[in-house]
Amino acid sequence: MAVAIAEAPFHVLAVDDSLPDRKLIERLLKTSSFQVTTVDSGTKALEFLGLHGEDASISVHADHLDVEVNVNLIITDYCMPGMTGYDLLKKIKESSSLRDIPVVIMSSENIPSRINRCLEEGANEFFLKPVRLSDMSKLKPHIMKSRCKEHYHQEEDDLLSNSDSNTSSNPTNNSSSDTISNNSNPTNYSSNPTDNSSGDSSSARKRKAADDEILPKTSRPRHS
Repeated sequence: MAVAIAEAPFHVLAVDDSLPDRKLIERLLKTSSFQVTTVDSGTKALEFLGLHGEDASISVHADHLDVEVNVNLIITDYCMPGMTGYDLLKKIKESSSLRDIPVVIMSSENIPSRINRCLEEGANEFFLKPVRLSDMSKLKPHIMKSRCKEHYHQEEDDLLSNSDSNTSSNPTNNSSSDTISNNSNPTNYSSNPTDNSSGDSSSARKRKAADDEILPKTSRPRHS
């Protein structure tokens, strides 16, 4: 009998300094079948992601905490004390290991310049508070797109590694073939002059004999 294996839910890291807003986004995400981890600052978010090392004093609320953190999307408030949501976005996009993770910014203020700045920096969405359940449907397409990019980068890395291994093995083969061709060529070239000189000498002798037979012998005139 075939046993169906349930696919693990997508893991979302939610960042908000407001407890009521943090509870709301957590409930909406869980209702939409996401695994949720919540933190109350951008600094704790970076520490949870492993950018600042581990700190035993950090308090995070997660459904499951694994040894290896695998976050599929980050949703963060814009206005927070200390590190803002925009600052957190920049840190994530500057990290080679985290820059492919989709980031969504939330704010209660509808300021076009702020929205544009976040989108230009790499944010995937900008939600106005209060966040609604219908907003959750916009998250999964960004996660799926991010996974496609990860697979593409993995394939590129595999191709590069294969190319490097082939390149490292080719010089030995080329050098051996060059040695064989270089050793064989002098023999071929050096044999030609001998053959040509013997042929030219034989031809000269034949022409001289023929001339002797054809040309009449001349005699010196006798003087009276």
